[in-house]
Amino acid sequence: MSDSRPQALYGPTRWLPLAAVRPGMSPAWQQWVGSRDSLTLRLTEAGRPRPLHVRLLDQRIDTPRHDEARVLDLPPGRRAWLREVTLCLGGRAWVAARSVAPLEGLPAHDLAHLGERSLGSWLFRQPDLERGEIEVTRDPAGFHSAHGPWGRRSMFYHGTFRMLVQEWFLDAMADDLGLPSR
Repeated sequence: MSDSRPQALYGPTRWLPLAAVRPGMSPAWQQWVGSRDSLTLRLTEAGRPRPLHVRLLDQRIDTPRHDEARVLDLPPGRRAWLREVTLCLGGRAWVAARSVAPLEGLPAHDLAHLGERSLGSWLFRQPDLERGEIEVTRDPAGFHSAHGPWGRRSMFYHGTFRMLVQEWFLDAMADDLGLPSR
């Protein structure tokens, strides 16, 4: 089964380096979009006293989108591990996230059982974790109906394991935190 869900409605996502987009981004959004630490922890702190809840939308082995396969250096048609979630505070989705990892080097025993725990709770506990450059988009997530001002993605590396993590900051987050539109 190929991944032909709502992304087809929006077309391909256009990603730009953070440095190219930063001049048009408010300082408040620069702190969120440009942060290199755990988004899970940042959201938990910003949303207090509301607890963070991960809503698992989908997790499967499937064919990644073309832009995802290109970044992961996967041949066309190669299947990968895909996970889509929303990170919610106070019952409202603040972030929609889509993660993609090649099956080779995938620690399936850890990731297959995440359920409604955040990927960040596992990812940022890995020793020698490296994060690649952050890219930014204004395009919608495609797999989630809510919209927001910014999306970001970056690669994570740990030994032979690599994963693309894409996160879209949604309008509910901006409203709840009083962030500017961009």
